[in-house]
Amino acid sequence: MGLILGLIIGGLAGWIAGNLMKGQGFGLLGNILVGLVGGFLGGVVFRLLGLAASGVIGSLIMSVIGAVLLIFIVGKIRRTKL
Repeated sequence: MGLILGLIIGGLAGWIAGNLMKGQGFGLLGNILVGLVGGFLGGVVFRLLGLAASGVIGSLIMSVIGAVLLIFIVGKIRRTKL
């Protein structure tokens, strides 16, 4: 059940972050991937700041923040390579 919940949270987080940053999502698999990597990144950032997220809502917020950071970083890298 934890894997399914993680995929659902990852998909939602990726979709929300895509809408916040570009105005569109990345497709189902793209949203899940961005949300899962963003969840990891958000967890690292939260731990560095001394914050903790608990529960489904906390995990979703942490994943969205991480996914937004991920999209921002990837966007900056793409712009510098062009």
